[in-house]
Amino acid sequence: MSQSPTATTTASDQSTDGLPKGFRFAGIACGLKVSGKKDLSLIVTDHPVVAAGVYTQNQIVAAPVINSRSKTPSSTVRAVVTNSGNANACTGQQGIENAQGMCQQVADLIGCESEQVLVMSTGVIGVKLAMDRVKNGIETAYSHLAPSIENFLDASDAICTTDQSRKIVTRTISLDGQTVKIAGMAKGAGMIAPNMATMLAVITTDASLDHHQAQTMLGIACNESFNRISVDGHTSTNDTVLLLASGEATSELTSDSQAHLQQELNQLLNQLAKQIVLDGEGAKHIMAIEVQGANHDDDAFVIAKTVAASPLVKTAITGGDPNWGRIVSAAGYADAPIVPAETCLEICGETIYRDGTPIPFDAARLSEAMKANREVPILLTVGRGDGKAKYWSSDLTTAYVEFNSEYTT
Repeated sequence: MSQSPTATTTASDQSTDGLPKGFRFAGIACGLKVSGKKDLSLIVTDHPVVAAGVYTQNQIVAAPVINSRSKTPSSTVRAVVTNSGNANACTGQQGIENAQGMCQQVADLIGCESEQVLVMSTGVIGVKLAMDRVKNGIETAYSHLAPSIENFLDASDAICTTDQSRKIVTRTISLDGQTVKIAGMAKGAGMIAPNMATMLAVITTDASLDHHQAQTMLGIACNESFNRISVDGHTSTNDTVLLLASGEATSELTSDSQAHLQQELNQLLNQLAKQIVLDGEGAKHIMAIEVQGANHDDDAFVIAKTVAASPLVKTAITGGDPNWGRIVSAAGYADAPIVPAETCLEICGETIYRDGTPIPFDAARLSEAMKANREVPILLTVGRGDGKAKYWSSDLTTAYVEFNSEYTT
């Protein structure tokens, strides 16, 4: 079963003008992947930039996470180097040294300190990096650096592992009369569960932020996006989301313009997050779960997350089965209060459960609607409170089981 990136987005699909000022990109193949596909990505800034990071909550942490987490937030970052095909996780002191070696090599090439270089890795856990290949790859990537959309796409491809396609979003907005650009790339298809961001992502912008603003804004955006997705409920050892701000497009932001930028950043990360769920290994559908009527937003989030994680709910969506019992009972065992007599459920806009009781509906017609839509909306009302939350999760197919039974960990 092939699960390698495909060029579903070409240079003609994304305007070169969509890339923020101050960044150069490269993505090449250095031989870490048996497939021969791109597996080393390099992003270099024209001058020191602000950087923020959000990282995995897993207690088993990969060497690159340890390295980058110790360096962010910062106002002096110059580069991000990423390898795919090998997670450099559970590799002991050698893994720590290899991550540091990647940073030092990039620093030497661009003329900065290793503390100004961030590193990410993704792929197989517990295998030491083939550093001779990585070193050659960094040299090659450095020689290919350019601010073009083609290079941005190459870099986006090079961070992928089991992804079927690259995941990118660009946005151009106006802040205080100044044109600002944001460009994001992400990878993720398996080991996806919300506990920070179970994937890798780099967001670049030419807006002007200080490192405190960047860290706060990135945390908010992750909570509204990557923390609300799930494929298999498994939090990775390598999860990293980075935000780099060059400041080349704006002067200091006003409070209103910062709020606008926050909204745009939230939306961009939401788009990337949904692309990850849609690319869930073997997935046919994405469940767009909305919970309302809870006592608090936190309660609604817990209920939505519980419904999303249920294998019985996931397989019902795979089969186009409008099985209200699986969804309602999942809400019932969530660690948050509901009002059973006021609980209601809609699937694809059709009410099938109202005030604690199933109601008649055309099951065959609704099943066909579920099968026909890649995104299946589920609206669950659990009371009359103000609490609400949204959550996205993939379904569960035999293809997922087959792929992961063969995937080396």
